[in-house]
Amino acid sequence: MNRDVKIEKLIKTSAEMRLKLLQMFSFNKAHHFGGSFSCVEIVTALYFYKMQFRADNYLKPDRDRFIMSKGHTVPTQYVALALMGIIPDEELASIKRLGTRLQGHPDILKTPGIEAPTGSLGQGLSYANGFALGGRFDDLQFNIYLVLGDGELQEGQVWEAAMTAAHYGLSNVCVIIDRNRLQSQGKTDELMGIEPLAEKWKAFGWDTETVDGHDIRALADVLDTFPRKSGRPFAIIANTVKGKGISFMENTFKYHNFNLTEQEYLQAQKELQSRLKDLE
Repeated sequence: MNRDVKIEKLIKTSAEMRLKLLQMFSFNKAHHFGGSFSCVEIVTALYFYKMQFRADNYLKPDRDRFIMSKGHTVPTQYVALALMGIIPDEELASIKRLGTRLQGHPDILKTPGIEAPTGSLGQGLSYANGFALGGRFDDLQFNIYLVLGDGELQEGQVWEAAMTAAHYGLSNVCVIIDRNRLQSQGKTDELMGIEPLAEKWKAFGWDTETVDGHDIRALADVLDTFPRKSGRPFAIIANTVKGKGISFMENTFKYHNFNLTEQEYLQAQKELQSRLKDLE
């Protein structure tokens, strides 16, 4: 397939994912809207462009791994897995119901396609390092991709794991930071500043790039450079907008974990359907 055609298809896929995500959440029930919508393009580019991960290989030892370290935004991952045919599409409506497989944080024991039980923030990179070292010992060739929240970078374990990845030369580990600048209680940099972010990752021994996290082409271009010839782990700082795609949610920490009214839901659905129609 022509690359331009493929990129256009990915852009449409991301729009479909946003609409499916909203419909899965529905209204009158609290969900993590903001961060789930901010990482849609990142998840799209990983699952449908970069990763060696499909319905026919997702249990094989040499598959690529994806870890949603900010586990509260796993619903975006659920939608991707449904589009791939790993989770039945009709199961999405069961999210956060007692006894179902699709809970508000990832369950590695029950949910197919989930690699790590994240949600206690800051632990995802340690999982990624474990996968990388385990694969090295078993002589397996695969890559590990990890999405970190920017508020999550306030956790010390992230930086311990960053040192570990660089020290052991885990060049098959790629971290993508969802830099939407908001966390549950307000602006990330006001609550606990994390800048200069690119310089920090470089100082910890990582190759580092910054990209527009909603630009599928830019994400594809930077992912094409991984694994890196340098032999170092790779950190991508993806600048994003919390609540991306829904006008009243964008750049508003209120919707980090919130419930929509039926009126808000219908407005959001109309906006996302309009976006999808424009891409047809």
